[in-house]
Amino acid sequence: MEIEFSSLFFDKVYTDVYISGMNELSPSHLLQQIAQIQRMEPGKLCVLRQGPNGPYYNLQCREDGRPVSRYVPPDQVETVARHTANYQKFQILVAQYAQVVVQQTRTERAAGSKKKKRSRPRSSWPRTKKSNG
Repeated sequence: MEIEFSSLFFDKVYTDVYISGMNELSPSHLLQQIAQIQRMEPGKLCVLRQGPNGPYYNLQCREDGRPVSRYVPPDQVETVARHTANYQKFQILVAQYAQVVVQQTRTERAAGSKKKKRSRPRSSWPRTKKSNG
């Protein structure tokens, strides 16, 4: 069972990335947004069980293809939730960056194929005739 405020963080991440991304999708702007993420943690924050003083949480993720669960102390739950939201934001931004760069690459390549083929660049070395000998 996922905690409720984690979805609030995801909603904020979605809004921050997609709404601001609609205004500016330059590679440099996306890289700046990526660089602003200082802390992140992959995985999902889940409730293990309810205890007498509230829920017990763990962080579930995969490392080297294996599922891993780590206990999260109550005083770190909000911090870990922010860090997992940052990781989601990072993943979204990286995907957008790749998409923009691929699109730019394809556009440039398409524009280049429409131009006339350039003649061979001239060398600064003087040409010498080959002798038939």
